[in-house]
Amino acid sequence: MSAPTESAEKIRIAFMCVQNAGRSQMSTAFAERERTRRDLEDRVEILTGGTHPAATVHEEVLTVMDEAGFDLTGRSPQEITLEELQSCDYVATMGCSTLDVGDVGRAVDVRDWALADPDGRDLDSVREIRDEIEGRVTDLFNEFSDPR
Repeated sequence: MSAPTESAEKIRIAFMCVQNAGRSQMSTAFAERERTRRDLEDRVEILTGGTHPAATVHEEVLTVMDEAGFDLTGRSPQEITLEELQSCDYVATMGCSTLDVGDVGRAVDVRDWALADPDGRDLDSVREIRDEIEGRVTDLFNEFSDPR
């Protein structure tokens, strides 16, 4: 799939995993920041969810994201539907998904980021995961917008 190039085209991005309590929550926070930095609020829609959502965002994720200036305490893991994923231009899975490209269709650019699960890890390990996610989100936005 080619990335949308018209400035008027809406771009839908989904970040998903099983629990929606760690990696996909971090990805969403960084994507929201990138969307604001690049003045794309009217052009980029961000979805997040899991196939089997946890009850809460992982504590270690809340801690390392707070260190990076993000307050995720008000966020709750949620389910994401196949229909929502099928409506996206890009879907980033975190390495834990059972999502098959055939499930969403060939028009969706599905990427498996194959990230380690932060749940139960020490804070230094979670910081490394956070930093890798930040870079991947920035790279994704660079594909369809001007870096700022």
